[in-house]
Amino acid sequence: MHAISFIQDLAVIMLVAGVVTILFHRFKQPVVLGYIVAGFIIGPHTPPFGLIHDEETIKTLAELGVIFLMFCLGLEFSLRKLFKVGATAFIAAFMEITLMIWIGYEIGRWFDWNTMDSLFLGAILAISSTTIIVKALNDLKMKNERFAQLIFGVLIVEDILGIGIIALLSSIAVSGSVSPEEVFSTVGKLSLFMIVALVIGILLVPRVLAYVAKFESNEMLLITVLGLCFGFCLLVVKLEYSMVLGAFLIGAIMAESRQLLKIERLIEPVRDLFSAIFFVAIGLMLDPAILLEYAVPIVVITIAVVLGKMLSCGLGAFIAGNDGRTSLRVGMGLSQIGEFSFIIAALGMTLQVTSSFLYPVAVAVSVLTTLMTPYLIRAADPLSLKLAQVVPGRVSRVFGLYGEWLRSIQPQGEGALLAAMIRKILMQVGVNLALVIAIFFAGGYFAPRIGRFLQGWILEPSWQKGIIWGVALLLSLPFLIAAYRKLKALSMLLAEMGVKPEMAGRHTQRVRRVISEVIPILSLLVIFLLLSALSASILPTNELLIVIAVVAAGVAALLWRWFIRIHTRMQVALLETLDNHKEGGH
Repeated sequence: MHAISFIQDLAVIMLVAGVVTILFHRFKQPVVLGYIVAGFIIGPHTPPFGLIHDEETIKTLAELGVIFLMFCLGLEFSLRKLFKVGATAFIAAFMEITLMIWIGYEIGRWFDWNTMDSLFLGAILAISSTTIIVKALNDLKMKNERFAQLIFGVLIVEDILGIGIIALLSSIAVSGSVSPEEVFSTVGKLSLFMIVALVIGILLVPRVLAYVAKFESNEMLLITVLGLCFGFCLLVVKLEYSMVLGAFLIGAIMAESRQLLKIERLIEPVRDLFSAIFFVAIGLMLDPAILLEYAVPIVVITIAVVLGKMLSCGLGAFIAGNDGRTSLRVGMGLSQIGEFSFIIAALGMTLQVTSSFLYPVAVAVSVLTTLMTPYLIRAADPLSLKLAQVVPGRVSRVFGLYGEWLRSIQPQGEGALLAAMIRKILMQVGVNLALVIAIFFAGGYFAPRIGRFLQGWILEPSWQKGIIWGVALLLSLPFLIAAYRKLKALSMLLAEMGVKPEMAGRHTQRVRRVISEVIPILSLLVIFLLLSALSASILPTNELLIVIAVVAAGVAALLWRWFIRIHTRMQVALLETLDNHKEGGH
């Protein structure tokens, strides 16, 4: 009987959603809204009676919808795109998220909602809707305009920061408090996990997909993609992170494979099915009584979203050096909330830390802001012209001078090249150190199990710790040597730039040599102190630590060239994957 009632529910959802979305398409409204309205029509709160019998199974399918939404968002994400988005995207996204979290929290407190409801409301308002914005810009045929490209850049950065917000909220919901140490710890661990997952994933996953693609079977490729997606989500959950993070990361990893276009084509129908159920499930939760009761907060929050995002994103774009018209178009284009907001609202309910009214309120605000989005984008140009007429000439001259000053301070020619080289070296050092820290964290995580395994041969706990720490250090040697070499290159570059012959005279070369030797050695000492602090749970006694350090130094000296070769092969494999993806035409 359960199977029959489930099929009946699925039939009702698909039929009603089909009819409603056709109507919405005819009236040129986003299909996403059609799904939410369909859910509202068939939901338990809409008279005369509810048409859905097995809500729990529908909610389970809706969870799959979230996974596929985030997975496809990851597929559209690219590391290359992130490096290209520029200052505008980072400044606008950071300003928007900071301001909207504060506005949402203050509105919640103003309406006497509890701390968690207010905090989650701020997070709900922070992220704009990629799906709705892309659809609106496509419909208005503005997708290729400069402001639209800036909006896409902001959305890429928002997606990354949104993942961080979800991880932070989960941590806060569990602990029930917000402390700076906890925030830094959560953000640090999340960043570390994402870097390591992306590096290892990009080394392995595209090769697996390339092997499966050789069989030229769409079925095999789809099953492999789904298996990797769900498997990675499970791994992320086991590491106490959100499934949402896992789905997004594995999507971002697969975005670097040559099979990307084929994967997108294969996954699209699956995503459409489950994301439709997800949005219908949102509609099922809409209660007209709650919407009427919270009509005033809904209107206030809607106005706050539109004005807050216009101000924060517009100001962020302007600070980054864009003209007033472009900045206003960016701000007005991002003035809505969507799928990320639903995921954050659902997280609050799942963790049982938010009130039942928050979800319907978030959906209502999303519906209103979504309906306004095309009109806001269209109104940006006329509004910017009117503002240009109203703004005093002196103020507009100051704005113009600011833009000129910003362009003048940007490094040009040789300076820009040097800045790019320094950024590249620092990024490579950062990635290598992230992998080293991850190895030591893994050692600490698996230490109890490894200890039980070693008990048959070694009873002394300090010796067990010594072996675990020593193995972690040996595994880290290729990355530590690579970091040392990069730091040496950086110190030589800085010595060349900083120590001029007119300053040091005939001692110039000697001073440069000292600087190029001292900086990497001091950096390595700091790294070892950091590793000792982070791996305190598996840190052996001082005597053993000295022995391990001496052995590791001897191994590094003997196998220096071999370690360099190993690391170079990994680096080449990583770059080849990224270049192959680029050649693949996406």
